[in-house]
Amino acid sequence: MDTERAGDLDMRAQRELSPSTLHRLERASGGLASASVSAMEQRLPWFRRLSADQRASVLLVAQTGAANFVSWLQDPTEAIRLTAEAFRSAPRDLSRWVSLRQTLEMVRTAIDVFEQQLPELADGEAERTLLTEAILRYTREVAFAAATSYAAAAEARGAWDARLEALVVDGIVRGDAEESLLSRAAALGWEPSSPATVLVGNSPSEDPPKVVYEVRSRAARAGCPVLLGVQGTRLVVVYGSGNQRSSSDQDIASKLSEAFGEGPVVVGPTVDTLAEAHRSAADAMSALRAVAAWPAAPRPVSSIDLLPERALAGDPEAERLLVERIVLPLVDAGGSLMETVDTYLEAGGVLENCARQLYVHPNTVRYRLRRVAELTGRSPSNARDAHVLRVGLAIGRLAKSRGLW
Repeated sequence: MDTERAGDLDMRAQRELSPSTLHRLERASGGLASASVSAMEQRLPWFRRLSADQRASVLLVAQTGAANFVSWLQDPTEAIRLTAEAFRSAPRDLSRWVSLRQTLEMVRTAIDVFEQQLPELADGEAERTLLTEAILRYTREVAFAAATSYAAAAEARGAWDARLEALVVDGIVRGDAEESLLSRAAALGWEPSSPATVLVGNSPSEDPPKVVYEVRSRAARAGCPVLLGVQGTRLVVVYGSGNQRSSSDQDIASKLSEAFGEGPVVVGPTVDTLAEAHRSAADAMSALRAVAAWPAAPRPVSSIDLLPERALAGDPEAERLLVERIVLPLVDAGGSLMETVDTYLEAGGVLENCARQLYVHPNTVRYRLRRVAELTGRSPSNARDAHVLRVGLAIGRLAKSRGLW
C-alpha cells in the first residue's frame, strides 16, 4: 500500500505542478545547493574542518541532488537512477573522509533548507503541499542511495582487506620478512613491533567469511589483534598480545582454538615482532605435520611440546632445540646427571633399582633427578617428560657422533 501511495503521489506531482513552478525550481537549484552547504557550515562543526576541496565535493553532490530533484519531479520513474547519480558524481574517496552518519546529517540539513525555500516557489497552496510531500519522498530516496553507496564501498574495502590479509599470512608462512609484508600488515591495523604468535589447524568450514567471523569474534572477546588466512583445508591465525590483563597468551590460544575445525591445533612460539613471525609459523607447521605421533596431545598444543615428534619426523630445528634444552644443560652441570637419567629410565622409573645400579643412596638419585628437572624443565618421573628426555638424549648422542657439539 505504501508503494502504491508513493506512486500516486509522484503521478499527482507530475500532473499538477505547473510548468512555471518547475521552471522556477530549475533556476533555483544552484542557489538551493549553496544554501544547503552554508547551513551545513553553520550547524555541523566537523563540516567546517573539511578542506576547501572536500567542501567543494560536497557542494557538487548537493548541486547534482538539487538538479535531479527537478528531473525526478518530471519523471518519478527515474527515482533510483537520479538519486544514486548524485553519489556517483562525487570523488571516490568521499566516503573515506565523510562517514555515513555525517552524510545523513548533511542530508537532514539539506532537507531543512529545501522545506524552507522550495514551497515558496510553488503556485498556490495545493502545489506547496504537493511539493513538500515530494521533498520528503525524494530526500528519503537520497538517504537510501547514500546508505547503498556506503555499503558498496564497505564491501569493496572488505574484499580488498581480505585479499591483503591473505597475502600477509601467506608471506609469513613462506618465510617472507620483507618490508612490503610489514607495510601491508600496518595498513591492516597491525602494529609491526608488537609480539606475534602463529596458530595453525584445520579450517572449520569451506565458507571463508564464516571462518573469518568466528575467528574475529573470539579475538575481539580476547582483546587481541589477529591476521588470518584460509589455505585450502588449513587455517592459519597470527595473533598479538591481548589488551586485557586477565588474558594470557595461553588463554588467547585456547579461545581462538575454538574457532578451528576438528583435529589438532598447534601454537608456535611467541616472537618479538611480526618480522619474526615466520619462525613461529615454521615451528607450528612442523609440529602440525608431526602431531599425529602424539594422539593424546592437548588442544591447542605448543610446538615446543612436540619437539620429540618433530625430531623423529626429521625436523633439524627440533633436533637443535632438544640438544640445546636437554643435553647441553646436563653436560654442563656434570655430576653424573646424564648417567642418572639414563639409568633411571632404563630401570623403568623405579628409583631403588636405579640407586642399586649406580651404587648410590636413593636420596642421591632423588637429588639428581630434581636437578635434572630444574635444568631441563622436564621431570623424569612424568611419563611425557620421560619420553622427551629419552628422545633428547638419543638425539644428543647422534649429534655428538657427527661432531655437532
